[in-house]
Amino acid sequence: MSEFTHLQCSKCSEVHDASVVQTVCKKCGKPLLARYDLEAVKEAVTRKDLVGRESTMYRYFELLPIKDRKNIVTLGEGWTPMTPVRTVGEEIGLKDLWVKDEGIIPTASFKARGLGMAISKAKELGISSVALPSAGNAAGAMSAYGARAGMDVYVFMPKDAPKVNIIECQIVGAKVVLVDGLISDAGKLVKGGMDEMQWFNMGTLGEPYRLEGKKTMGIEVAEQFDWTLPDVIVYPTGGGTGIIGMWKVFDELEELGWIGSERPRMVSVQTEGCAPIVKAYDEGKEESTFWDDAETKASGLRVPKALGDFLVLRSARESGGKCIAVSDEELMSD
Repeated sequence: MSEFTHLQCSKCSEVHDASVVQTVCKKCGKPLLARYDLEAVKEAVTRKDLVGRESTMYRYFELLPIKDRKNIVTLGEGWTPMTPVRTVGEEIGLKDLWVKDEGIIPTASFKARGLGMAISKAKELGISSVALPSAGNAAGAMSAYGARAGMDVYVFMPKDAPKVNIIECQIVGAKVVLVDGLISDAGKLVKGGMDEMQWFNMGTLGEPYRLEGKKTMGIEVAEQFDWTLPDVIVYPTGGGTGIIGMWKVFDELEELGWIGSERPRMVSVQTEGCAPIVKAYDEGKEESTFWDDAETKASGLRVPKALGDFLVLRSARESGGKCIAVSDEELMSD
């Protein structure tokens, strides 16, 4: 069974009731984090118990926020392979370089983990209508999982979002609104329509559960490397839920005794055309400022200001990692 107990603010530590619908901290407006009775998890399951379990992210059910398995909305996401890339590694001077291939899971991106979990928890909490501002992949994932759950789905996307992402939303029945602006402008429209339309806002870190789906990447990496974490994790960063989720779950795994105290150096990568977190890192700041005139070919990284930016910065600094920016040319090169 899940040992999910409560929600806690990532900034001020205020505790929130997890049995009702929550968004962000009522006290300071920062993201909420799911907390678990890890002593109960320790008694209920060991690393060896995972052998033979389903090859999805729900193999770690005790560490996930869904209370009743009947509420799980899944398309088989998770348990993606770790692939050695020796040729590339040799070219850049790395002897042991691996890629975790998230492109093979449903909707073709790691966003399926987060939105699959968030939709499942929304179902459990009785939510029937959801909305999301997105530059592409998250919209496709929510549309698919929302359709699977029988929910009304609304996605707000910049009008220059990739056409393939727009079509993948429409084809499963989502209502798509194209916005003349950035994802931040789409987010304002979602928030503005909440009272009238009665939808729940699934925006990045505006609810606590997408993060819990994303953190399963970190558990998988640990398990696939026989519970020894890699030296470095390099991760593309827009809203930051992936890197935040992995950093969170490493602490949970250590408390369970499944891994030691060693941590990877967490490297957050943005593009030069939209690098608010990198700028804050270079300037020694705890949070970023809004990035004006954001522009990059990587639509998912065009996030001018992330709600959880301070958590990304914290993971980079605490781990001895860094935040770096690359050009679109470097990003698109072979």
